Amino acid sequence: MISESLAAPPSESRAITLKICHRVKSDARAEYESWLKRIIYVAAQYPGHLGVHILRPAEGHNDYEIALRFASHADAGRWLESAERKALINDALPAFREEEVIEIQSGIDYWFSPPSAPTNKQPVRWKQWLVTTSVIWPLTLLVPVLLTPLFALLPWLSTWGIRHGIVAASVVGLVVYVVMPRVVRLVAPWMFR
Repeated sequence: MISESLAAPPSESRAITLKICHRVKSDARAEYESWLKRIIYVAAQYPGHLGVHILRPAEGHNDYEIALRFASHADAGRWLESAERKALINDALPAFREEEVIEIQSGIDYWFSPPSAPTNKQPVRWKQWLVTTSVIWPLTLLVPVLLTPLFALLPWLSTWGIRHGIVAASVVGLVVYVVMPRVVRLVAPWMFR
């Protein structure tokens, strides 16, 4: 089941996150984990693929959430409609408790959609701005300092532009994959009030 949670029609140039939820049978987790590695590898070969983040279930639960990023709506569509993906999904059907759920989200909206929130509810923009700033600000101070030994070891990486790109990629990677998912869970009661 695919639902689109975009406020406006998708723009071809806007990055897209596919939020995929799988409810897995408790006795099929090992099989599912093996299948998950296969499908992630195949998806990474598709044009526009920007990365994947997996939220594994807590102890005693079996619901997986996968955030799969693509450079554009068209790139995401090619992957969703591909014969390879359909064949892989058919392989995994015996492990699923129910049909997968896919939401298509753009921009930073994915960060602000914890599993417990209604799919169409987004916090007010000033709260999104405040949380995003509070996450990025310390990282822009900390990451350059932590990368200083690397730049000293490999001076060519310190070249103007290259150094900035490495710092920016590190900050964005930490925000998207490490910090923001945890921070949003922590502040969700306040954000969705």
